[in-house]
Amino acid sequence: MLTKIQKWGNSQGLRISKNLLSDAQLDVGDAVDISVKDGIMLVTPAKRIRGQHNLKDLVSRIPENYQAGEIGWGEPVGKEVW
Repeated sequence: MLTKIQKWGNSQGLRISKNLLSDAQLDVGDAVDISVKDGIMLVTPAKRIRGQHNLKDLVSRIPENYQAGEIGWGEPVGKEVW
């Protein structure tokens, strides 16, 4: 596929055909890793972590002395059942 780099606002980009994305098993909105090796630009799918977060990293940020508590949300408004 022959294409050219185009300017969109303050950014530059490439238009990639739907067939090419499908062949690479990519879709609009997927994260990709772009690197250059020997003057060749490589676009590869980013390592997919469920929800874009790693549970071990998130849990490691919880302070040791953290105490969970209840949060008051106020009185019901509307047809909620409490």
